[in-house]
Amino acid sequence: MAAPGGARRQPLLLLLLAGLVHSASAVFVVKDGNGTACIMANFSAHFFTNYNTKSGSKNVTFDLPPKAEVLNSSSCGKENVSDSSLVIAFGKGNTLTLSFTRNATRYSVQMMSFVYNLSDTQFFPNASSKEVKTVTSATDIMADINKKYRCVSSNQIHMNSVTVTFHDTTIQAYLSNNTFSKEETRCAQDEHSPTVPPTPPHPSPTLAPESPAVHEYNVSGANGTCLLAKMGLQLNITYEKKDSTTVTGVFNINPNKTHVSGSCTAQKVTLALWSESSTSLVFKFGMNASSSRFFLEEIQFNRTLPDAKMPTFQAANSSLRALQATMGNSYKCNAEEHIQVTKAFSLNVFQVWVQAFQVEGDKFGSAEECQLDENNMLIPIAVGGALAGLVLIVLIAYLIGRKRSHAGYQTI
Repeated sequence: MAAPGGARRQPLLLLLLAGLVHSASAVFVVKDGNGTACIMANFSAHFFTNYNTKSGSKNVTFDLPPKAEVLNSSSCGKENVSDSSLVIAFGKGNTLTLSFTRNATRYSVQMMSFVYNLSDTQFFPNASSKEVKTVTSATDIMADINKKYRCVSSNQIHMNSVTVTFHDTTIQAYLSNNTFSKEETRCAQDEHSPTVPPTPPHPSPTLAPESPAVHEYNVSGANGTCLLAKMGLQLNITYEKKDSTTVTGVFNINPNKTHVSGSCTAQKVTLALWSESSTSLVFKFGMNASSSRFFLEEIQFNRTLPDAKMPTFQAANSSLRALQATMGNSYKCNAEEHIQVTKAFSLNVFQVWVQAFQVEGDKFGSAEECQLDENNMLIPIAVGGALAGLVLIVLIAYLIGRKRSHAGYQTI
């Protein structure tokens, strides 16, 4: 008979083993049409996931195989047109993709995706389904331009049901001299590891900053603009510090230090924000064809917290129903809105005005006001009505009193 709780402990045990047993590192290179390297990566990767078999759910772990190779679909990107990407393939239709973006000072793996084929019996034996699944997540992998990203420590990227653990990682995109730079940007995990020289202490987060700046974040695709968004963004993060105390940090998104990208498809509009303060925030808008409404359905968030016991904070929720409006109209709310993403992470949105999918002439459609604004409008109306009623009562009382006063002086 199995020990009680053994089934629940198994995934944790597998993840712990993944951190102890490292596969061999491999070097992956993406070159442009002239044969010049634009992306280089050297790391080992360990995968953990679960899938269904005829006998029930099965947990599986495996390493990125030595025979994994770079696909031709990898790209050096084109400035202001497309971003760089590293696509690594292994087995029968399994691919790991690192999508890069940059601004004037830094570059990052903005998005990581893993496509896995459940019919590949080498990695998913006895799977009851033969479908191909895709999972994605933002990452905290970032470095200064012309420097390599270096992380000796283990770094876990959680993508829904899949966790990828990287070990002894060196990555550099937008290469300037066809090889890794001698200068490097260390990951947050290394900065707080005893094997790495200590760095100066970072200040604790400000707990009560001012309201965030309102900024426009727009996304365009092949068929024109698919998202107009104007809003101020504030992050609420609850985490455990190194001294084991739990705090809630409040952080504003600074538009002047934020890189914006996104994508448009028929069913999904994505807005990705990446800032120099090691923050990645991704919004995904969906639509309901039967009700002809759009809504914010998913938020993915990553941030490095130097004073936290676990420096990499991650949160995601793909079942939201926020910022809803009829297709062709816009959603508007002047009041501060609170979106709870997870128990430990929420988002305050200030003066939001957003429209997804059907955008005509790059202008907002008719605005559908939020309930908070409607309630705020009722308050002055109610106060005005009460004051008018009070004035009317005083006037009536005055007239009655005046009439009685005149009656006392009638001639007998």
